Amino acid sequence: MTNLTFRRPDDWHVHFRDGAVLQHVVPLTARQFARAIVMPNLAPPVTTAADAAAYRERILAALPPGVDFQPLMTCYLTDHTDASDLIAGFRDGIFTAAKLYPAHATTNSAHGVSSIDKIQAVLDAMAEFGMPLLVHGEITRREVDLFDREKYFIDEVLTPLLRRHPTLRVVMEHITTEDGAQVVASYPERMGATITPQHLLYNRNAMFEGGLRPHLYCLPVLKRRKHQLALRKAATSGLSNYFLGTDSAPHLRHLKEASCGCAGVFSAPVAIEAYLHVFAEENALDKFEAFASLNGPTFYKMAPNEERVTYTLTPGETVSNVKIDDAGELVSLFSGETPSWRALADALEPGK
Repeated sequence: MTNLTFRRPDDWHVHFRDGAVLQHVVPLTARQFARAIVMPNLAPPVTTAADAAAYRERILAALPPGVDFQPLMTCYLTDHTDASDLIAGFRDGIFTAAKLYPAHATTNSAHGVSSIDKIQAVLDAMAEFGMPLLVHGEITRREVDLFDREKYFIDEVLTPLLRRHPTLRVVMEHITTEDGAQVVASYPERMGATITPQHLLYNRNAMFEGGLRPHLYCLPVLKRRKHQLALRKAATSGLSNYFLGTDSAPHLRHLKEASCGCAGVFSAPVAIEAYLHVFAEENALDKFEAFASLNGPTFYKMAPNEERVTYTLTPGETVSNVKIDDAGELVSLFSGETPSWRALADALEPGK
């Protein structure tokens, strides 16, 4: 197969940041995706409907003229989240979902939830009104090994949460382990999971190949090969639980290549090309449209996009980094490489 045509996909997990970075990265996502779930971990975070509405306007203002793209906003849950504001924002179409960051789990998560017990009333309201909960699935206690954080979260937080709230709909974001894939499959009617390109492409060896590679450092961190293979099996299974979420997380080069570097892989410039590389290796291109374009809308109870895009198995241009005015640059996934897939110039075919 040298050409692949599929419905225009959506990105169900992306970071846009704010300011100058936002201005440069929003067009990269909008070029490939029709919609995206936008993460709320700004500084300060997006914790109210008013915050989300204002942030959405900044995103829309960054779109190139004529580009059709819909940012789907999320609320950053804290120990003090106002359930009435949250649900009002959801019912008014401002919020699509709410995001649970365990405190100190990842970038800008210091304001995250310190204990799941502190947001039980919020979770009750979300279950009642059908608002999805998106979880960063890691336990952050210092005695828990970094590579075991996801398993501990499943056992200590997620499984009890699912039992306590039997109608709550949950997305386990950026799963990284066989355990994550299995728990999602165990609750097929009300759980979904996003899977990133980096966790499909690489295992933890890649971070240390020939030296420390900070641009492959993300949270949750890359895991053992057995977990990488389990994620590949899940993504290419055709099961509706699993869908595309890049977790593209831009950080300026000097903040990645530092004594205490930031976590995140910036994949927005080559997201679809990266996923296609994996699906081609797994001989599963026939399952790609389900993963990229159908499963996410099904979970979020939205219609899939009608437009089609076409990618061809022909190398395009070498991937360049993204310059951010005078602040520096963002180092892209596949930087300096030439992906084996590229979008056709006339890829978008409205209504076909």
